[in-house]
Amino acid sequence: MNVHMSNEVDALRLSETAAVAFADAVAFDSHGLVPVVAQQHDSGEVLMLAWMNREALIATLTGGRVTYWSRSRQAMWRKGDTSGHIQELVEARVDCDGDTLLLLIRQTGAACHTGARSCFYRRAGEAGPEPL
Repeated sequence: MNVHMSNEVDALRLSETAAVAFADAVAFDSHGLVPVVAQQHDSGEVLMLAWMNREALIATLTGGRVTYWSRSRQAMWRKGDTSGHIQELVEARVDCDGDTLLLLIRQTGAACHTGARSCFYRRAGEAGPEPL
């Protein structure tokens, strides 16, 4: 079931059965994790790379808000619960090998913990990483 949200795009909310079926197609690593690329749905801007376990993936697919697994804290975290910089799920894709996810999202505020719109705000330069 899709719920109408801002910007004329519905947030994706799947049934538990559909979410479990999608999760079954994912090849989680030996730690039970899969890398996730978050991309702005309308511009194609790559915002961040994070990790999900099966529980976070199913919560994301059924709830419409993106939930990740923090490897440093060893806990799930729903993006934006403390910062207000939420990610609403528009579409979820799994790659050909099943070992990487691409989430098309609607980002509110900064995606990066540094306050930058994207975590990818530096590029290779002669003196090392330099700001874009």
